[in-house]
Amino acid sequence: MIRYIANKFFYMLISLLILISVTFFLMKAIPGDPFMSEKMVSPEIQARLMEQYGLDKPVYQQYFKYLGDIVTGDFGLSMKHQNQEVSQIIGDTFQASLKLGAVAIVFSVIIGVLLGMLAALYHRKLIDNVAMIAAVLGMAVPSFVLATMLQYVLALKFNMFNVMGFDGPMDYVLPVLALSAQPIAFIARLTRSSMLEVLHADYIKTAKAKGLNWFSIMFKHVIRNGILPVVTYVGPMTANIITGSVVIEQIFGIGGIGKVFVECITNRDYTMIMGVTIFYGILLMLARFITDIAYVLIDPRITFNRGKEG
Repeated sequence: MIRYIANKFFYMLISLLILISVTFFLMKAIPGDPFMSEKMVSPEIQARLMEQYGLDKPVYQQYFKYLGDIVTGDFGLSMKHQNQEVSQIIGDTFQASLKLGAVAIVFSVIIGVLLGMLAALYHRKLIDNVAMIAAVLGMAVPSFVLATMLQYVLALKFNMFNVMGFDGPMDYVLPVLALSAQPIAFIARLTRSSMLEVLHADYIKTAKAKGLNWFSIMFKHVIRNGILPVVTYVGPMTANIITGSVVIEQIFGIGGIGKVFVECITNRDYTMIMGVTIFYGILLMLARFITDIAYVLIDPRITFNRGKEG
């Protein structure tokens, strides 16, 4: 188990180094600099700004200096937000994104698993058909299209919610629905197929033959084994919700890190782009790392098999 976790952690660090390197050199490959859009700035002042942020040095020197700063937790100063550190901006704006993402993740798992369970238990009946039609629609409609439709119908036409803003509990409803539609659809289909397979397994028939009651069979055998594929999907689902929130935050006017990310790309704020990209990368890799550990804890047999392979 310890060796398995250590291997996962090592590969996570390697992936993070690759992410930092690729992002850094891609930015440097783009012509121009962050101060090209500044108006009425003399060449002397522009040269001083380039020197202040170390942009006048060779690219390889900038790269190794940045790696050294990252190791110490220094993401540098924003090139567009005067005298503000990148880590401070990320910390101030991530709170709204964290709240939205956490609610969307929990909502997606609960509703998706429930729909999948109902569809499996009532296989080829009305509930199964309705759940699967809803799942197909949820996977087909992009989140930004759904967000716009929700705004138009529920906010403008029926005046049930605010069109934009993130001030109260009711303001969570529309962005959470828009972010959760695709994950719910995928989880529902995944849970349905997995539970159908488990329900027809030999050990379930044996449990029934032994006279175990329905609730005991469901909670001890069917749900525990049927939920394993969903646990595997939690990592990619977290990635989808986090990256999808970039657009959703723009649509609903939520002052989260997604909105800042779009602005820093537009403004070519190198330090902010690097900081937010690394922050997103760490979040996604940690989500995957925790998912792998949770998968092993739920099914201890995987530890032995993977340990032999490693």
